[in-house]
Amino acid sequence: MHKFLFGFWLALVLPAAGAEIKINFGDVATSQIPTNFHAVLGGGGQPGEWKIVMAEVPPLLAPLSPQAPVVTRRAVVAQTSTDPTDERFPMLIYDGEKFKDFSLMSRFKIVSGVTEQMAGLVFRFQNESNCYVIRASALGHNVRFYKIVNGVRSDPIGPEADIAAGVWHTLGVQCQGNQISCWMDDKLVMPPLQDNSFAAGKIGFRTKSDTTGYFGDTSITYTPIVSLTQRVVTEIVAGQPRIVGLRLYTLDDHGQPHTIASKLEKEIGQPGTDVEKNAILNGTVSFGRVTGTVVLSLPLRDRNGDPIAAVQVKLKSFPGETQDNALTRAMMIVNALQAQITSKEDFAQ
Repeated sequence: MHKFLFGFWLALVLPAAGAEIKINFGDVATSQIPTNFHAVLGGGGQPGEWKIVMAEVPPLLAPLSPQAPVVTRRAVVAQTSTDPTDERFPMLIYDGEKFKDFSLMSRFKIVSGVTEQMAGLVFRFQNESNCYVIRASALGHNVRFYKIVNGVRSDPIGPEADIAAGVWHTLGVQCQGNQISCWMDDKLVMPPLQDNSFAAGKIGFRTKSDTTGYFGDTSITYTPIVSLTQRVVTEIVAGQPRIVGLRLYTLDDHGQPHTIASKLEKEIGQPGTDVEKNAILNGTVSFGRVTGTVVLSLPLRDRNGDPIAAVQVKLKSFPGETQDNALTRAMMIVNALQAQITSKEDFAQ
């Protein structure tokens, strides 16, 4: 592997600005599934067995000193189930973010397999039946890209390649809009592709059949996705300096309120209370005072007038302000939100 070339490729393709995630498996106990991941299965057969193992891994960059260790023993994630079912695709999906425009790199090693020796990445993953795949096959001697739409796999695209088992390799993917570029061991393995099937989604690891595969040194550099609700909240806050706090809540799959947009983006994902839950389920309005401010929770209604979310507004108060005054000011903010967020479908944008 051309280690210096990999660093050069990374510098070329990654955006000049954005966020970066480096996935570290060292903070998880061996034999455990890594945090912020969940396993899924494409095709048939038994579920995959994903867990942290210790493995010898060479450095990404060539050592500066001849005395430096050639390999280090550290934590990687492994798929170890050896069910030989042919069309069986264990996957381990990262739950931390969804990605639209990004560059993803991961190292992998095909350890063993009799029926198959295949490992790779999934990206813009919606579910096990809808995603993009880039994978390498040691038995097939090739690298292939394909998409899966409603469980139907497209014709694979990619070159023949000598993929050695028992050796660490790198796979890289860059998505910008509908353009997809794929790298294998620091080389662009096919001309950039264009496809509109999936605009954004999760990333993950994938093997086939009885392949035992290791993955590590995974990093994603990306442009964070800003939802429609967050854009609207940010615009409203920017135009009204008396807004101390503004949060938007919806109910999760368990019927509990959680924050989907906020003046402070770090609050996204935080749980709400029964006040917000009642605003969503019953259209209830609540009012309170905190030193120098008024706080109101109100329903956000869709175009049919049905509550679909809760809005918590915290405003700087003024001398003599009544509850009716505060409600009038808060309703102006809610109306501004409702002008742009008109249905539950808008939460997914």
